[in-house]
Amino acid sequence: MSESSEAKLDRSSRAATRRAAEAVVGRLISLSGWSAIAVLTAIAVFLASNAWKALSDPQVGLIRMLTGTSWYPTSTPPLYGFIQYIIASLRVTGVALAIAVPIGIAAAIYISEFAPARLKGIAKSVIEFMAAVPSVVYGLMGVYVLGPALKDLFGMQSALTALSAGVVLAFMALPTIISISEDAMHSVPSELRQGSLALGNTHWQTTRKVIVPAASSGIFASVMLGLGRAIGETMVVLMVAGNSMELTWSLTTSARPLTAVIAGEMGEVVQGGLHYSALFVVGLTLFVVTFLVNLAADLVLERQRARWRR
Repeated sequence: MSESSEAKLDRSSRAATRRAAEAVVGRLISLSGWSAIAVLTAIAVFLASNAWKALSDPQVGLIRMLTGTSWYPTSTPPLYGFIQYIIASLRVTGVALAIAVPIGIAAAIYISEFAPARLKGIAKSVIEFMAAVPSVVYGLMGVYVLGPALKDLFGMQSALTALSAGVVLAFMALPTIISISEDAMHSVPSELRQGSLALGNTHWQTTRKVIVPAASSGIFASVMLGLGRAIGETMVVLMVAGNSMELTWSLTTSARPLTAVIAGEMGEVVQGGLHYSALFVVGLTLFVVTFLVNLAADLVLERQRARWRR
């Protein structure tokens, strides 16, 4: 066999091996995707099946639970209205987003467009560290440092309030908002920057008029994921929010968000009972809200990727 024939066979063999490896990897990726969908479906089925007893009970039902203002599982008949807990979640999450969104986007703009390379590396390391800090540590800071400071600053009666919990959650949501927003701005094609600068715009004008609008989908997605992070947090709100069942929109009073209800009562209920099932309705509500928030963020991110692929 000639040398050229051997070379052709060798190239053909390597190509066949590469195609086989690519096929295996493609199947593994596909399997991983379908596995994630299967797990998500199993979680939804698990929550719905355990919540069905409360949902189908004529004295409880979904409408009464979503609109009722009283949560007294031991009364006769038992009451499982949790609108006050939904409002508490909105109060705490609203404070968190009001603080985290402007600070997070401003920090992302600085890191992406203005920070020196060395400072950018340090900032990213700090953000990654913030994301890795356990939530119970943030909770301890809220109870013993931030809560008392806010109490003295605003003259509140208690250090454990919706405001205190919201501020702590803002620190927890910041890494998500900063990281994804910075990645979105970094992924804007350099041709847009160069074109804007060539037209005579300053660096700040280019950032404000070109970079931020071009990365707006990614920034929106970061806000949605930060919202999901804040609304699904359990330990911080259980420790810092004050655990009050009061129906109010005030930020200076205690609150009991949905996650705190589940964490605080699940260990005390009879498995399979009506109270147990009602807590699963609360969990199912959180699951649906979080799923919709993350789905919206993913759709927006995919739209941005499609825009830059064209």
